Amino acid sequence: MGLRILFITSNRLGDAVLSTGLLGHLVDRYPGAALTVACGPLPAPLFRAVPGLERLIPMPKRSFARHWLALWGACVGTRWDLVVDLRNSAVGRLVPAGRRVFHARAPELHKVEEIGRVLGLAAAPSPRLWVDADAEAEAARLLPPDIGPFLAIGPTANWPGKEWPAERFAELAGRLTADDGPLPGARVAVLAAGPERERARPVLEALGARAVDLTGRTDPLTAAACVRRAALYVGNDSGLMHIAAAAGTPTLGLFGPGFPEIYGPWGTRARAVISTVPRDELLARQKASPTASGLMDGIAVDAVEAAARELLRPVARRRDEVVANACKASEIGPSS
Repeated sequence: MGLRILFITSNRLGDAVLSTGLLGHLVDRYPGAALTVACGPLPAPLFRAVPGLERLIPMPKRSFARHWLALWGACVGTRWDLVVDLRNSAVGRLVPAGRRVFHARAPELHKVEEIGRVLGLAAAPSPRLWVDADAEAEAARLLPPDIGPFLAIGPTANWPGKEWPAERFAELAGRLTADDGPLPGARVAVLAAGPERERARPVLEALGARAVDLTGRTDPLTAAACVRRAALYVGNDSGLMHIAAAAGTPTLGLFGPGFPEIYGPWGTRARAVISTVPRDELLARQKASPTASGLMDGIAVDAVEAAARELLRPVARRRDEVVANACKASEIGPSS
């Protein structure tokens, strides 16, 4: 029998996505290994199609840390060749293992780089997603069949203080999809988790008929299948932002009181747009009033539009080249 590897990752969606690059390294490094992945219930669907997956163990939180006891009970009977514990838990230390490695914080690094240090990797392991046929089929069902290139937005986050104002999302979408925008006439897919659906409603209402309402209708893997079809994703600092970047979609993440140097979207086609208000000031306002509003007001629509156009420029260039080549082949001019 091949190697048996236990991979313990986060209960939070964003952190779990950022750990997929390290898991992908294990898949590539140990072909044929039997993988067991333990994580929170929310990100669990992301791992269901991992090559070599033998078992997926969602860990719903229980009182008195009984979820850890349940995980130990599920894993203690196996002799693991390698345990990779990104939660730095007692389970990783108490199950039988030939080798075990643990996460250690490195605040000066991006989370992806920090995670790569667990196995001493010289190059940071870029997050990756394994999208299965079920997720693709559900995405095809949810998205209009004739949708064409579309804009995807994620207007919510895990707490309202990280959410850019709804009217700015709507204004941005209008600019980008205008006749003179980089995505003329494009539809706008709006994504949010089920509990955040009401907070996304003002954006949906402002967009009207242009909107494709995906709020509360996708699990993380289906969201990945939807978003990777988009021409551009724009959203707040959230797990969905990390899914979009990992899917390879040009991604803009919006940061006010967050930490883009640690949790910014990762990838060559990903950028962070940062508030002009100093973070220390925003964090002080948040500390003084946990329900403080306006923490994202320092991000102007103009700044996000400029960043979006910059990200989309290579796409527009390729489109223009295709049009020019088609016109040349048919011996007509572009304005004919």
